[in-house]
Amino acid sequence: MNASVFFLALRRMRAPLIVLIAIYAVSTLGLTLIPGIDAQGQPAPPMSFFHSFYFVSYTASTIGFGELPGAFSEAQRMWVTLVIFLSVIGWSYSIISLLALVQDKGFQQVLLTGRFVRRVRHLGEPFYIICGCGETGLLIARALDREGIRVVAIERSEARIQDLDLEDFAADLLTLCADAAQPQQLLMAGLRHRSCRGVLAMTDDDSANLAVAIASRVINPSLTIVARVASPAVERNMMSFGTHYVVNHFERFADHLAQAIHSPNWYRLVDLLTGLPGQAVPARHDPPAGDWVVCGYGRFGQAVVRNLERQGVRLTVIAPESQLPTAVHHVVGLGTEAEPLRQAGIETAVGIVAASDNDTNNLSIAMTAKELNPDLFVVVRQNRVANEILFEAFNADFTMVSSRIVARECLALITSPLLSRFLRLVRAWPDSRAAAVAERIEGLAGQRVPLVWGVRLNAADAPAVHRFLMIEDGRMTLEVLTLDPANRAERLPVVPLLLVRDGRDHELPEAAMSLCAGDELLFAGTRAAKLAQNLALDNRNALDYVLTGRDAQGWLWSLLSRGPRRRRALARAADGAAPEAE
Repeated sequence: MNASVFFLALRRMRAPLIVLIAIYAVSTLGLTLIPGIDAQGQPAPPMSFFHSFYFVSYTASTIGFGELPGAFSEAQRMWVTLVIFLSVIGWSYSIISLLALVQDKGFQQVLLTGRFVRRVRHLGEPFYIICGCGETGLLIARALDREGIRVVAIERSEARIQDLDLEDFAADLLTLCADAAQPQQLLMAGLRHRSCRGVLAMTDDDSANLAVAIASRVINPSLTIVARVASPAVERNMMSFGTHYVVNHFERFADHLAQAIHSPNWYRLVDLLTGLPGQAVPARHDPPAGDWVVCGYGRFGQAVVRNLERQGVRLTVIAPESQLPTAVHHVVGLGTEAEPLRQAGIETAVGIVAASDNDTNNLSIAMTAKELNPDLFVVVRQNRVANEILFEAFNADFTMVSSRIVARECLALITSPLLSRFLRLVRAWPDSRAAAVAERIEGLAGQRVPLVWGVRLNAADAPAVHRFLMIEDGRMTLEVLTLDPANRAERLPVVPLLLVRDGRDHELPEAAMSLCAGDELLFAGTRAAKLAQNLALDNRNALDYVLTGRDAQGWLWSLLSRGPRRRRALARAADGAAPEAE
């Protein structure tokens, strides 16, 4: 890359350099041919090549030491006058060409790309490649940065790249303005880098995401690949060649809506566990059972109809004639006027979904429907981020924002892979059990979304616990990991959600359950609780204290034991919670 920058600059500056060299050569040659005079005014031989070149060098650069080595003849002075004007023209031409080169967009991009490649090459910590940094990619980047995970971003829009540079990230976000669908750009972003952990295809173009997924799978099959799609056909294509996680935001939202109607507490639990940690707890959504109206029958509308029908919900579709479904009760229209809504039974319906791809139409549908039936549960689809202020002002019961759905799903998959496994198990729970667990989790961090994390009891992730269980053949229960390493009489604000041992799932494991090396655990709690738990997992003195109550002596351990309290206080402040009492 450095060589390409050098040769590109040399190629762009070829003409100015040739002109400058020619001026120096002609000027030097002229002084070697024109006779001079000596100190007595008598004719003298011309200047040597060395003295001629020396004189032209300092004269052309405007330094001007005078007439050296002796006074010039009239002919020499006439020639030097011409040399001065020629050199000024030559240097002006060269400097203007150099400034034009520096300001050239293509040359600047080459310099930025070279700097980007060098910085990626020198990364020594785990990172993820995010392809597409619109609203979805930005949400993911912020959350990963907060977790201490580095991010390398590829984005086509130069304006978005500039916006990313203005974001307040804890670690520098490495950005490349390029098309992520090109494999060469992925390689420059570190696709084969030893520290790369995965690729997230988050563009708003299904074909580009498909190209990213295929290239990543072929070039580095060991990486985790997460892709967003809107088309069921592209989704099936991605799954066919082994893409690890495919997030279809239309299907995911439609599934959650249908499950919320059938089991509202199940959805509440999912909403808490997949939310963005540290943000305010989302408002509760309890869509009623009964007759529903769906306006729009595009990809989102079809997903809603398919999932609601699976739950036995009676519905009517309002769509233009070109989109009318054949197997569902339907009405011709857009839903923006009162008459089609009345024909669909809006006055007796319990809910409506404004599912078109036009935000103005969706708001019009929702407002008209509310006038006809004030008790209606309204679900609206928001397509453009720029219209967020309008949707917030309308304050629908449920707003489908695809970027947030995808971001939440991706973060759950990256930061706690066991969560998707746990959520599949939760589907079989009765609503009462989901309600009890949701209530416990909601009480962990006040009115903030809790953090969900996984722990593997191995030498890399939990060295102190692994050594105790394997080498020392010790016995410990799950309760140990819920005790505060600063004061074992207190429990950490955590809820153990899942324990996986030898491929078997243990849901909501009891505190008295024995732990074994190799166990995988899933917890929900505060960020401060995770930091405190990490100390017991990593530090043998902290583990001994929570196991036996015996406090290690010495200034070093005293310093370490005070550390968790300070870190928890900082984490609680970051989460917006009140500080702990001393």
